[in-house]
Amino acid sequence: MTITAPVGDRIATLDVVRGVAVMGILIMNIVAFGMPEAAYLNPRAYGGDTGVDLGVYLFNFVFFDGKMRGLFSFLFGASTLLVIERAEARGANAARVHFARMAWLLVFGLLHLYLLWSGDILNHYALIGMILFWFRNWRPRALVIAGVILLALQSILFAGLPVSVAVAEANASKPNATAKAIERRQNQENSFGKPAATEIAKELKTYRGSYADIIARLGEDGPAPVIGLLTLFGMETLAYMMMGMAMLKTGMLRGEWPVDRYRRWLLIGFGIGIPAYCAIAWYLVAAKFTAFAVTLGVIALSTPFRPLMIMGWASLIALLARMRGPLVERISAAGRMAFTNYLMTTIACTTVFNGYGFGLLGYLSRAQLYLVVFGMWALMLLWSKPWLDRFRYGPFEWVWRSLSRGAFQPMAR
Repeated sequence: MTITAPVGDRIATLDVVRGVAVMGILIMNIVAFGMPEAAYLNPRAYGGDTGVDLGVYLFNFVFFDGKMRGLFSFLFGASTLLVIERAEARGANAARVHFARMAWLLVFGLLHLYLLWSGDILNHYALIGMILFWFRNWRPRALVIAGVILLALQSILFAGLPVSVAVAEANASKPNATAKAIERRQNQENSFGKPAATEIAKELKTYRGSYADIIARLGEDGPAPVIGLLTLFGMETLAYMMMGMAMLKTGMLRGEWPVDRYRRWLLIGFGIGIPAYCAIAWYLVAAKFTAFAVTLGVIALSTPFRPLMIMGWASLIALLARMRGPLVERISAAGRMAFTNYLMTTIACTTVFNGYGFGLLGYLSRAQLYLVVFGMWALMLLWSKPWLDRFRYGPFEWVWRSLSRGAFQPMAR
């Protein structure tokens, strides 16, 4: 049964979880901002694969890789349901409200993708969010079961990647291997292994160049990034959003569960997920991060355990949210302005790393990148609460809300 939230009420736990998610997602995104693309999956690709740099990669893989994105998807599903509930509570047309929000989010996402950064997730959320509307009235149990089925299908899809890499390696190793087979193997190495030096040099030159160079590169693939993200991750994203709806309906993301229930899910999620990810991390190191090992370990094997880690994180944050205090209040404010903080992070980081700004792309090691992360976290925590003390919404939240409703919304308190 849906528990309808009163119009205008904030859910403190949801804001805190969202705040941790928007800060935590930068832990992984910083690699995509500050290094060539292949370094995101494979430390051998760039940025250091020994010592402290390897340690940073493995720590992030176990605790953050995919978990913050999944947590963000949980929250998107929950927030979408809240908007629908509140529209219905005030007698508005819920479908019109929802699809207007998703349409404008898609616009934001496409502008973000083609004008700023190739790692945009907003366009993907907008498209999946349009599908999500049709599940709004499902019971929590049905939402969770459907999510599990989608994740199982996603796991099967991902299982094809290491198979594809193994087949390509075998074909390219044959004495009479064709040029096409060798090229296919190299393309997979560029994506999942250690790219050719010429590929790295080409990418660095582009993103250390002018804004015009970067815009040309971002638009080079046309709609392929949008379609590719939808094809590869669509089922997983929808599953997490549906589970987020379920967790809101059960009271989990409202902070309404008993403490013992949160603790139980924290122990289940981390108790199973952390050992599983540690085992995968050990395999990656032992296999020396080959393209096959990365597709098998980072992409395929980790998928079934990710939901447990997400539930562990959500439970831990919900428990911490009960403590309150100045830090929790500032994290909550950062969560209330998650849309603005996400976009401002892109603007700041692309300025730091791209050629039209400070041009630091590729100059910092993996560990050194986290100096930028800590700086961005400090800015989020410092500015979000004072802004919300004076205004109702973050700047981009206000623009999105005004566009979706077709009228300027009151901004000042």
